[in-house]
Amino acid sequence: MRPEDIASLRVPSEPRLTPDGSRVFFGVSRPDIDNDRYERAVWVHDAGGARQFTSGPSDFMPRVSPDGRRLAFLRIPEGARYPQVAVMPVDGGEAKVVTDMEYGVEALEWSPDGSRLAVVGVTPTDDWAGLDDEERARRPRRITTIPFRGDNVGWTHDRRRHIWVIDPDAGEATCVTEGDWDEQAPAWSPDGTKIALLSHRDPRRGLVPGTEGWEVDLATGEVTRVLDRGWWALLSYRPDGALHALGSPGTTYPTVHTLWRREADGSLTGLTSHLDRSSVSLAGGNPFVRWDGDAAVIALETQGRVGLIRVEPDGTVEELVSSPVVVSGADVAAGRFVATIVTPDHPGELYEVDRGEGGTRITTLNDGEALGILWPEHFTIGEGDEEIDVWVVLPEGEEKVPLLLNIHGGPASQYSHAFFDEFQVYASAGYGVVYSNPRGSSGRGLDFVRSVVGEGWGKVDLEDVRRVVDAALERYPRLDPDRMGVMGGSYGGFLTAWLIGQEDRWKSAVVERALISWTSFSGTSDIAGTFADSYIGASYPDAWDTWWRLSPLSLAHNVKTPTLVLHAENDFRCPIEQAEQYFTALLRNGTTAEFIRFPGEGHEMSRSGKPRHRVERFEAILDWHGRHLR
Repeated sequence: MRPEDIASLRVPSEPRLTPDGSRVFFGVSRPDIDNDRYERAVWVHDAGGARQFTSGPSDFMPRVSPDGRRLAFLRIPEGARYPQVAVMPVDGGEAKVVTDMEYGVEALEWSPDGSRLAVVGVTPTDDWAGLDDEERARRPRRITTIPFRGDNVGWTHDRRRHIWVIDPDAGEATCVTEGDWDEQAPAWSPDGTKIALLSHRDPRRGLVPGTEGWEVDLATGEVTRVLDRGWWALLSYRPDGALHALGSPGTTYPTVHTLWRREADGSLTGLTSHLDRSSVSLAGGNPFVRWDGDAAVIALETQGRVGLIRVEPDGTVEELVSSPVVVSGADVAAGRFVATIVTPDHPGELYEVDRGEGGTRITTLNDGEALGILWPEHFTIGEGDEEIDVWVVLPEGEEKVPLLLNIHGGPASQYSHAFFDEFQVYASAGYGVVYSNPRGSSGRGLDFVRSVVGEGWGKVDLEDVRRVVDAALERYPRLDPDRMGVMGGSYGGFLTAWLIGQEDRWKSAVVERALISWTSFSGTSDIAGTFADSYIGASYPDAWDTWWRLSPLSLAHNVKTPTLVLHAENDFRCPIEQAEQYFTALLRNGTTAEFIRFPGEGHEMSRSGKPRHRVERFEAILDWHGRHLR
């Protein structure tokens, strides 16, 4: 697989069945390198197979009305920057755009009777409304809270995300929440009289972690808090009206996101907390709760895979998909289960899920054989609480090859039994790619993900990646111990810089979008107010010594490994000043180093940035490792 082959990858998402189960609508995205954008369209699968249903060029997030008559989705009209809601008949026809939110729409859900839609609409605050682009670019920004901007979002202090109810027939939009805060994740009550939502309404919200659950009465406009602050990702009503939440009570982070039911007295009953596994995964797609009668259908992340489970009201769990794959979305209707699933050799396909018998692929969106996909080999090292999942992808042939260690971000994330374009490109270029889930990763429970909190940060994770490299070298004689490179992004960039600051066996390194200095990160990141407190356990103003001691910048004077620093100029998660400081320190030290800046991109550039930038990033990485490992 070559860098430009990303243009051949179609990624499905957000499957939605019609109420009778006869048709599945789902989104499909593909990088368009020539036009430097993503082609996104809604597809349908029925008795005649799979085909594109909407014309695009950017249609996504399909939602079928409960009466099965209409399809709503988000569309970015030609020439526009932001998505709006479009509605069309499920049997085909013209799509009608029914919203005109200045900064677009970010979520949508049909009302139970199919007459209205609840959406998250983004509009300017009063003091920024009515201004043209020139004045908005010129005007000084008066900021009173944090965060005031978000990664991949931009400015946030000048706009609000509120819940709106849309009547698509009349073309009317009514804001049902108001105030100086944002809302997300709307969910209709089964009788259509209330909408549940998530919102952080503490005036110090940027300094206080978590979010609360709220419920708005559409008749009176009264908003009532129904969940205390926690790490909540999604709300959903069971068909009988019982409110459920995916997430974690309390504000401890990192955590495990499980399914909870809110009882009539306001207390919470954990339905999957006994599993000690998360149903919100950075390795999967957007979190979801779908209903099969009284049973909830949700994802379950465990040990390098993301499966699918069915949860009864008493907490009884039935595994629907337990094979080594990643379920990125699912739906159920009329007894039929479908899911979008990523496998090691495919970036995603639509599957029919047979209860107790796994899944059957029903689309062929991608041709892994034509791309020459190389199959990752999986093994584990260690035992008990220190068992680690490891994968190796080797190029074809028998000759010795350079070892290229990849470290994931998060750290509360996981590599998985899933196709990853990066590893295929590097292995196809002749590298033996090694990747793993060291302590601090998700997928192995609360104690495992929290093992890097406090004194574990930069210690147990470093021990684990060293053990992984030694095990891979022993297991695969083709890996050359004299030609080893390391790379990682975000937290993975931190650990890469931390590693090369303490040992010299690495001949090449790529430090990407990395956390380099806790001190400056904790004043500039869009998560500056809570992230360091959560992981390091020390906060301003008493944390200076600890922050410096645990920052790769403090070790930059030790680095002898030739290092490429990659960063996006609009990265607000790990702002580009992190890379600037590190690159300057490397040059002061006399280290061979280069710095590449990608304009207009954010923290997620490697996964969802402009297609040309993604290709150019691959080319820069291959060029750097080629100069130092070949």
